[in-house]
Formats: sequence, structure tokens, C-alpha cells
Amino acid sequence: MVRTRVGYSGGTKKNPTYHDLGDHSESIQIDFDPTQISYQNLLEVFWKAHDPTSHSWSRQYRTALFFHNEEQKRLALESRDREAARLNGKIRTELLPATEFYLAEDYHQKYYLRQDFVLGTEFRIMFPSGRNLVNSTAAARVNGYISGYGTLTTLKEELDQLGLSEAGRKKLIERVSSSGR
Repeated sequence: MVRTRVGYSGGTKKNPTYHDLGDHSESIQIDFDPTQISYQNLLEVFWKAHDPTSHSWSRQYRTALFFHNEEQKRLALESRDREAARLNGKIRTELLPATEFYLAEDYHQKYYLRQDFVLGTEFRIMFPSGRNLVNSTAAARVNGYISGYGTLTTLKEELDQLGLSEAGRKKLIERVSSSGR
């Protein structure tokens, strides 16, 4: 994962905010390196991360996947059909063409990282500008580890690239170790 950012998409209102979403939905934007992870692998994570058979209770929180080109659309449709066969049920997750993505306010970004005192403080020192934190690959990676994605083995392979202090490294290893990944 190169970068993840939360925001609003799928609507027509210009410059939505959390308190004035219009017809947008809360969403996540994922920038990835296809030489490191394929779109198909991202789709697998996407389907595992939610119940695609449940009804969305509002447009703000609907489940949707926004594709950016015909190849992504084709792969998304194929993965949806496989998921429907696997679950033997109707998939209610919407597959839609991507529209403009609007960044959510800084305080919504890197939620799990901001909740961890040690790691959150460390990243706020590294990136005093909220926008730089939002755009940081290291912050995206650490936020992912804290929220339950990634293994201890993978973390140990990339730990030197995250820019953490010794205390931060220890804290992150403890978090991932205690989750049994």
C-alpha cells in the first residue's frame, strides 16, 4: 500500500464535509503499487472486510466499490460474481464508476494511528502538518498494522522503513504480536 486516505465520493455535491455530505458516501481512497499488490488481491481484502449481503442503512455508510477504468470494472464484476456464488446470496455492495474524491477533514484521517498515544504522538512529531500525515506511506502502513492488517513477519521486514523510534518500534511490534498475526 502506498497511501490510504478517507473521504467522500459517489455524489454530486461540490466540496462535501462530514457535516454537509450531500449525496456522497464515506469512502477510502487506496493508492497501491501493482508490482507489490494486485488489484485482484485488493478485491479479496475488500470482500473479506465487510458483509456484502447486508443492506446499507444510509447513503453515507453504503457499501460500494468505485472502479477507475474498464479493467477494474471487469475484475470487480468477476470478483462480485465469485463472492455471490461463494455466499450463495445476493450481493448488495454497489459497483460504481469513480467520481471525484474529496478528502475528509484531517481529524478523520489515520483513525487507529491517532488513537494510539505512543505511535500517534510520534507521527504528529514527524508530520506536524495534517496533510503530510495524511499523505504519508509510513502512516498508512502503521495505521493498517494497528487496525488489524499485516503480519508480524511482514512488519519485521519493513520496520526499518517506517521511521519509528525504538519506543515506537517496540510498541508496534507489541500491538501486532498481541493480535496473534
